[in-house]
Amino acid sequence: MTLSIENQDIRASFQTKGAELTHLTAFGADRMWSGDPAFWGKHSPVLFPIVGALRDNTYFYEGKSYSLGRHGFARDREFAVVSQTGTEVVFGLTSDEESKKVYPFDFDFRIRYTLSGNRLEVAYSVHNTGGEVMWFSVGGHPAFAVPVAEGTSYEDYYLEFSETEDFNRWPLAGDGLIGAATEPVALGTNRIPLTKELFYGDALVFKHLKSTSVTLKSDKTPRALTFDYAGFPYLGIWAAKNAPFVCIEPWCGIADSFDHNQQLTEKEGMNRLEAGEVFSRVWSVALG
Repeated sequence: MTLSIENQDIRASFQTKGAELTHLTAFGADRMWSGDPAFWGKHSPVLFPIVGALRDNTYFYEGKSYSLGRHGFARDREFAVVSQTGTEVVFGLTSDEESKKVYPFDFDFRIRYTLSGNRLEVAYSVHNTGGEVMWFSVGGHPAFAVPVAEGTSYEDYYLEFSETEDFNRWPLAGDGLIGAATEPVALGTNRIPLTKELFYGDALVFKHLKSTSVTLKSDKTPRALTFDYAGFPYLGIWAAKNAPFVCIEPWCGIADSFDHNQQLTEKEGMNRLEAGEVFSRVWSVALG
Protein backbone atom coordinates (compact mmCIF):
# COMPACT_ATOMS: atom_id res chain seq x y z
CA MET A 1 0.00 0.00 0.00
CA THR A 2 1.17 3.53 -0.76
CA LEU A 3 0.24 6.78 0.95
CA SER A 4 1.32 10.42 1.05
CA ILE A 5 1.56 13.46 3.31
CA GLU A 6 2.09 17.05 2.22
CA ASN A 7 2.17 20.70 3.19
CA GLN A 8 2.53 23.91 1.22
CA ASP A 9 6.21 23.22 0.51
CA ILE A 10 6.79 19.52 0.00
CA ARG A 11 5.04 16.20 -0.56
CA ALA A 12 6.29 12.85 0.71
CA SER A 13 5.10 9.40 -0.38
CA PHE A 14 5.66 6.01 1.22
CA GLN A 15 4.98 2.33 0.84
CA THR A 16 3.97 0.22 3.81
CA LYS A 17 6.45 -2.49 2.84
CA GLY A 18 9.51 -1.48 4.81
CA ALA A 19 7.83 1.82 5.79
CA GLU A 20 9.94 3.15 2.93
CA LEU A 21 10.05 6.77 1.80
CA THR A 22 9.69 6.63 -1.98
CA HIS A 23 9.16 10.23 -3.13
CA LEU A 24 10.01 13.65 -1.73
CA THR A 25 8.87 16.42 -4.05
CA ALA A 26 9.64 20.14 -3.84
CA PHE A 27 9.88 22.91 -6.43
CA GLY A 28 8.35 20.59 -9.01
CA ALA A 29 11.02 17.88 -8.75
CA ASP A 30 11.24 14.57 -6.92
CA ARG A 31 14.43 14.69 -4.88
CA MET A 32 14.46 10.96 -4.15
CA TRP A 33 16.10 8.37 -6.36
CA SER A 34 13.62 6.76 -8.77
CA GLY A 35 14.39 3.19 -7.72
CA ASP A 36 15.37 2.11 -11.23
CA PRO A 37 16.29 -1.60 -10.76
CA ALA A 38 18.89 -1.32 -13.51
CA PHE A 39 21.02 0.37 -10.84
CA TRP A 40 19.33 -0.19 -7.46
CA GLY A 41 15.68 -0.96 -6.94
CA LYS A 42 15.12 0.82 -3.62
CA HIS A 43 14.60 4.41 -2.47
CA SER A 44 15.18 4.64 1.27
CA PRO A 45 15.26 1.29 3.09
CA VAL A 46 15.11 1.19 6.88
CA LEU A 47 17.93 -0.76 8.56
CA PHE A 48 16.87 -2.81 11.60
CA PRO A 49 17.75 -4.74 13.76
CA ILE A 50 21.28 -4.63 12.32
CA VAL A 51 23.17 -2.24 10.09
CA GLY A 52 25.45 -3.65 7.43
CA ALA A 53 26.59 -7.23 6.99
CA LEU A 54 27.29 -9.94 9.53
CA ARG A 55 30.28 -12.19 9.14
CA ASP A 56 28.91 -15.25 7.29
CA ASN A 57 25.44 -13.67 7.76
CA THR A 58 25.52 -15.22 11.24
CA TYR A 59 25.60 -14.08 14.86
CA PHE A 60 25.54 -15.89 18.18
CA TYR A 61 23.45 -14.99 21.20
CA GLU A 62 23.31 -16.99 24.42
CA GLY A 63 24.95 -19.96 22.74
CA LYS A 64 22.57 -20.12 19.79
CA SER A 65 23.30 -19.15 16.19
CA TYR A 66 21.01 -16.94 14.10
CA SER A 67 21.14 -15.91 10.44
CA LEU A 68 20.39 -12.39 9.23
CA GLY A 69 21.02 -10.82 5.85
CA ARG A 70 22.61 -7.44 5.33
CA HIS A 71 20.77 -4.57 7.09
CA GLY A 72 18.28 -6.89 8.80
CA PHE A 73 14.67 -7.72 8.00
CA ALA A 74 12.64 -4.54 8.58
CA ARG A 75 13.06 -3.28 5.01
CA ASP A 76 11.30 -6.40 3.72
CA ARG A 77 8.44 -6.53 6.24
CA GLU A 78 4.97 -5.02 5.96
CA PHE A 79 4.51 -2.20 8.50
CA ALA A 80 1.21 -1.18 10.03
CA VAL A 81 0.01 2.42 9.69
CA VAL A 82 -0.28 3.41 13.35
CA SER A 83 -1.57 6.93 12.67
CA GLN A 84 -1.76 9.48 9.88
CA THR A 85 -2.60 13.16 9.52
CA GLY A 86 -2.11 15.49 6.57
CA THR A 87 1.52 16.15 7.48
CA GLU A 88 2.56 13.13 9.57
CA VAL A 89 2.46 9.35 9.38
CA VAL A 90 3.63 6.75 11.90
CA PHE A 91 4.48 3.19 10.87
CA GLY A 92 4.87 0.29 13.27
CA LEU A 93 6.47 -3.15 13.26
CA THR A 94 6.31 -5.56 16.21
CA SER A 95 8.10 -8.80 16.92
CA ASP A 96 6.29 -11.99 15.93
CA GLU A 97 6.95 -15.66 15.31
CA GLU A 98 8.67 -14.90 12.01
CA SER A 99 11.05 -12.32 13.50
CA LYS A 100 11.84 -14.55 16.48
CA LYS A 101 13.33 -17.16 14.13
CA VAL A 102 16.17 -14.78 13.27
CA TYR A 103 16.11 -12.25 16.13
CA PRO A 104 15.09 -13.48 19.61
CA PHE A 105 13.85 -10.21 21.12
CA ASP A 106 10.45 -8.64 21.74
CA PHE A 107 10.16 -5.13 20.29
CA ASP A 108 7.86 -2.42 19.01
CA PHE A 109 9.66 -0.46 16.27
CA ARG A 110 8.07 2.76 15.06
CA ILE A 111 9.02 5.26 12.38
CA ARG A 112 7.45 8.71 12.39
CA TYR A 113 7.67 10.91 9.28
CA THR A 114 6.73 14.57 9.86
CA LEU A 115 6.67 17.53 7.48
CA SER A 116 7.42 21.02 8.77
CA GLY A 117 7.95 23.76 6.20
CA ASN A 118 10.60 22.55 3.76
CA ARG A 119 11.82 19.81 6.13
CA LEU A 120 11.05 16.12 6.52
CA GLU A 121 11.86 14.71 9.95
CA VAL A 122 12.33 10.97 10.38
CA ALA A 123 12.17 9.60 13.93
CA TYR A 124 13.04 6.02 14.89
CA SER A 125 11.66 4.62 18.15
CA VAL A 126 12.65 1.18 19.45
CA HIS A 127 10.70 -0.09 22.48
CA ASN A 128 11.99 -3.17 24.27
CA THR A 129 8.72 -4.93 25.09
CA GLY A 130 10.42 -8.03 26.46
CA GLY A 131 11.72 -8.94 29.87
CA GLU A 132 15.43 -9.01 29.08
CA VAL A 133 18.10 -6.75 27.63
CA MET A 134 17.70 -6.18 23.89
CA TRP A 135 20.59 -5.65 21.46
CA PHE A 136 20.01 -3.88 18.15
CA SER A 137 21.18 -1.38 15.55
CA VAL A 138 19.09 0.99 13.47
CA GLY A 139 19.76 3.31 10.57
CA GLY A 140 18.59 4.98 7.38
CA HIS A 141 19.56 4.54 3.72
CA PRO A 142 17.89 7.39 1.75
CA ALA A 143 18.98 7.86 -1.85
CA PHE A 144 18.79 11.35 -3.37
CA ALA A 145 18.69 12.08 -7.08
CA VAL A 146 21.79 13.70 -8.62
CA PRO A 147 21.80 15.87 -10.64
CA VAL A 148 18.93 17.97 -9.32
CA ALA A 149 18.69 20.75 -11.89
CA GLU A 150 18.58 20.57 -15.67
CA GLY A 151 21.84 21.53 -17.32
CA THR A 152 23.98 20.18 -14.46
CA SER A 153 25.91 16.91 -14.22
CA TYR A 154 26.74 14.53 -11.39
CA GLU A 155 30.26 15.94 -11.12
CA ASP A 156 28.89 19.47 -10.56
CA TYR A 157 27.72 18.45 -7.07
CA TYR A 158 29.52 18.01 -3.78
CA LEU A 159 28.85 17.19 -0.14
CA GLU A 160 29.60 20.05 2.22
CA PHE A 161 29.84 19.05 5.88
CA SER A 162 29.21 21.28 8.88
CA GLU A 163 32.79 20.84 10.16
CA THR A 164 36.26 20.53 8.68
CA GLU A 165 37.24 16.86 8.84
CA ASP A 166 39.88 14.33 7.96
CA PHE A 167 37.67 11.99 5.95
CA ASN A 168 39.22 8.57 6.45
CA ARG A 169 36.96 5.80 5.24
CA TRP A 170 36.72 2.30 6.64
CA PRO A 171 36.80 0.22 3.45
CA LEU A 172 34.35 -2.61 2.88
CA ALA A 173 35.49 -6.00 1.67
CA GLY A 174 33.57 -7.84 -1.04
CA ASP A 175 31.37 -9.49 1.56
CA GLY A 176 30.45 -6.13 3.09
CA LEU A 177 32.66 -6.46 6.17
CA ILE A 178 34.74 -3.63 7.61
CA GLY A 179 38.46 -3.72 6.92
CA ALA A 180 41.24 -3.37 9.46
CA ALA A 181 42.64 0.04 8.47
CA THR A 182 41.32 3.33 7.12
CA GLU A 183 41.96 4.92 3.74
CA PRO A 184 42.04 8.70 3.17
CA VAL A 185 39.27 10.22 1.06
CA ALA A 186 39.82 13.93 1.71
CA LEU A 187 41.86 15.53 4.51
CA GLY A 188 41.53 18.90 6.24
CA THR A 189 38.35 19.93 4.41
CA ASN A 190 34.58 20.05 4.77
CA ARG A 191 33.90 19.08 1.16
CA ILE A 192 33.76 15.81 -0.76
CA PRO A 193 33.22 16.29 -4.53
CA LEU A 194 30.92 13.74 -6.14
CA THR A 195 32.23 11.56 -8.92
CA LYS A 196 30.99 8.22 -10.17
CA GLU A 197 34.43 6.73 -9.49
CA LEU A 198 34.18 7.69 -5.80
CA PHE A 199 31.97 4.65 -5.18
CA TYR A 200 33.72 2.07 -7.34
CA GLY A 201 35.16 0.64 -4.12
CA ASP A 202 31.70 0.48 -2.44
CA ALA A 203 30.45 2.84 0.27
CA LEU A 204 32.41 5.49 2.12
CA VAL A 205 32.03 4.47 5.76
CA PHE A 206 32.94 7.03 8.43
CA LYS A 207 33.03 6.71 12.20
CA HIS A 208 32.47 9.49 14.72
CA LEU A 209 32.73 12.55 12.48
CA LYS A 210 32.57 15.94 14.17
CA SER A 211 29.96 17.09 11.67
CA THR A 212 26.27 16.64 12.44
CA SER A 213 24.95 17.81 9.07
CA VAL A 214 25.87 17.70 5.40
CA THR A 215 24.54 19.63 2.40
CA LEU A 216 24.25 18.22 -1.11
CA LYS A 217 24.79 21.21 -3.40
CA SER A 218 26.29 22.63 -6.57
CA ASP A 219 27.68 26.02 -7.45
CA LYS A 220 25.62 25.90 -10.66
CA THR A 221 22.15 25.83 -9.07
CA PRO A 222 20.46 27.11 -5.90
CA ARG A 223 18.77 23.72 -5.48
CA ALA A 224 20.30 21.95 -2.48
CA LEU A 225 19.34 19.74 0.43
CA THR A 226 20.69 19.72 3.97
CA PHE A 227 20.76 16.48 5.91
CA ASP A 228 20.97 16.56 9.73
CA TYR A 229 22.09 13.40 11.52
CA ALA A 230 23.06 14.39 15.08
CA GLY A 231 23.06 11.37 17.38
CA PHE A 232 24.17 8.89 14.70
CA PRO A 233 27.80 7.87 15.32
CA TYR A 234 28.34 6.29 11.91
CA LEU A 235 27.73 7.66 8.43
CA GLY A 236 27.68 5.89 5.08
CA ILE A 237 27.88 7.61 1.69
CA TRP A 238 27.12 5.36 -1.27
CA ALA A 239 25.89 5.04 -4.83
CA ALA A 240 25.52 2.05 -7.12
CA LYS A 241 28.11 1.94 -9.88
CA ASN A 242 27.59 4.86 -12.31
CA ALA A 243 24.11 5.56 -10.88
CA PRO A 244 22.62 9.11 -10.80
CA PHE A 245 22.05 9.27 -7.04
CA VAL A 246 23.85 9.46 -3.73
CA CYS A 247 22.82 7.82 -0.46
CA ILE A 248 23.41 9.68 2.80
CA GLU A 249 23.08 7.01 5.48
CA PRO A 250 22.87 7.79 9.21
CA TRP A 251 23.66 4.71 11.28
CA CYS A 252 23.44 3.68 14.92
CA GLY A 253 25.38 0.54 14.06
CA ILE A 254 27.91 -0.77 11.58
CA ALA A 255 28.88 -3.93 9.69
CA ASP A 256 31.00 -6.60 11.32
CA SER A 257 34.74 -6.34 11.03
CA PHE A 258 36.30 -9.13 8.98
CA ASP A 259 37.73 -10.78 12.12
CA HIS A 260 34.71 -10.33 14.42
CA ASN A 261 33.88 -13.21 16.77
CA GLN A 262 30.18 -13.00 15.77
CA GLN A 263 28.99 -12.60 19.35
CA LEU A 264 26.04 -10.19 19.22
CA THR A 265 26.83 -8.57 22.57
CA GLU A 266 30.39 -7.83 21.42
CA LYS A 267 29.50 -6.43 18.00
CA GLU A 268 30.53 -2.81 17.38
CA GLY A 269 27.60 -0.42 17.16
CA MET A 270 25.07 -2.61 18.94
CA ASN A 271 22.80 -0.64 21.25
CA ARG A 272 21.88 -2.14 24.63
CA LEU A 273 18.28 -1.48 25.65
CA GLU A 274 16.92 -2.52 29.02
CA ALA A 275 13.53 -4.19 29.37
CA GLY A 276 10.73 -1.66 29.00
CA GLU A 277 12.97 1.16 27.81
CA VAL A 278 12.70 3.15 24.57
CA PHE A 279 15.54 4.24 22.25
CA SER A 280 14.96 7.21 19.91
CA ARG A 281 16.93 8.91 17.16
CA VAL A 282 15.96 11.53 14.56
CA TRP A 283 17.38 12.57 11.21
CA SER A 284 15.95 15.19 8.88
CA VAL A 285 16.33 16.60 5.40
CA ALA A 286 15.56 20.20 4.40
CA LEU A 287 14.97 20.96 0.72
CA GLY A 288 16.01 24.16 -0.97
